[in-house]
Amino acid sequence: MNDSIIHRVVGRRVWDSRGRPTVEADVHLADGTIGRAIAPAGASRGTNEAIDLRDGGPALGGLDVMQAVSNVNREIAHCLAGLDARDQATVDAALIALDGTPNKARLGGNATIAVSMAVLHAAAASARVPLYRHLAAGGPVRLPLPEIQIFGGGAHAGRRVDIQDFMVMALSARSFAEALVMTAEVYRAAGTLMQEAGKLAGVADEGGFWPLFDSNEEALGMLVRAIERAGYVPGDEVAISLDIAASEFGRDGRYRLGLEARELDRDGLIEMLLDWCRRYPIASIEDPLAEDDRDGMRAFTKAVGHRIQVIGDDYLVTNADRVRAAESDGACNAVLIKPNQAGTITETRAACVAGQDAGFGTIVSARSGETEDVTIVHLSTGWNAGQLKVGSFTRSERMAKWNEALRLEEALGDAAGFAGRTVLPPGAGQPLA
Repeated sequence: MNDSIIHRVVGRRVWDSRGRPTVEADVHLADGTIGRAIAPAGASRGTNEAIDLRDGGPALGGLDVMQAVSNVNREIAHCLAGLDARDQATVDAALIALDGTPNKARLGGNATIAVSMAVLHAAAASARVPLYRHLAAGGPVRLPLPEIQIFGGGAHAGRRVDIQDFMVMALSARSFAEALVMTAEVYRAAGTLMQEAGKLAGVADEGGFWPLFDSNEEALGMLVRAIERAGYVPGDEVAISLDIAASEFGRDGRYRLGLEARELDRDGLIEMLLDWCRRYPIASIEDPLAEDDRDGMRAFTKAVGHRIQVIGDDYLVTNADRVRAAESDGACNAVLIKPNQAGTITETRAACVAGQDAGFGTIVSARSGETEDVTIVHLSTGWNAGQLKVGSFTRSERMAKWNEALRLEEALGDAAGFAGRTVLPPGAGQPLA
């Protein structure tokens, strides 16, 4: 009997970083190996991503996942019994066929991704290799450049500011460990500056500071000051990365900035962002226009040329076909990779490969509702994605992932490559002319 045959699949309800229910899956193999994974959940969600199955009703705000858990323990467990965990593509194809919908709406994307990732872990454990090695399949591995939130906004911070993430990237770091040290210094400096200015209101969903700014741009000025207070040169040593998450405040080419009580059309929002890019050391911008604004995405990407990384998140939803279309029409030059947007590891991998084939930046990402699960660290390393976005530099569900990357770097020793600034466009971080 093949030792890597799936013998049993078990689902259970566990809890994420927002205190909401989510799905955990265990996959038991014939050799006694167990793989375990937990589905995350997003607050800012693209309309075309895989759907979390929630129970509805009055309990737990309608967010319970007992039907999704039941689907794991019954239909999914029965379907996967006897399949080989080493054949991830066949396992995931079985999950996709069993669900039978284009967005995992019947079984729940939270059920399918938890099981798909657990199969991945089980296969690696059965082969007695680290997960990142199993994922690399003999190919090169490299620690990613981290993208780390300092201020949280948008759906992650009660919309106190409209922009969802104000982040930093340690461009001059020579290792993952050094990148974390640099970020820790900037995070600490930012907290001190905000306290001094009376602008600190706590922390947001992903651990970044919850700000009391009077405008969105004030956050950029404060972030530059924090980089300088930490002893680094903005743009040369540490650059800014933004997640605009424009779908949260824009539709049909109109964008409402609640903090500033003003509305912009597509051209107005693009000009505001371009102005920021001229005056601040911005290396990367995610979802600068809404997911329904293809013309806006194309116009912005064309305007910044090859100087700034323009990431599609809600716009691409970890979908290989959408990535290829974006390459064709010039709508962006990078893709965010979120496993639960796709619903299976095979589909997630396809989106990452499509991005790499297109010459896009590929950024493996967590969600705002996270857990102690560290699968994405291994995905970013084993797939040689080059970048990793986890959230901020506080809260254990975030630190578990940063710390796991440190362990991988130590385990690799002298063979540990680090992506660093080479994964960004040339000149990224320098203000646009």
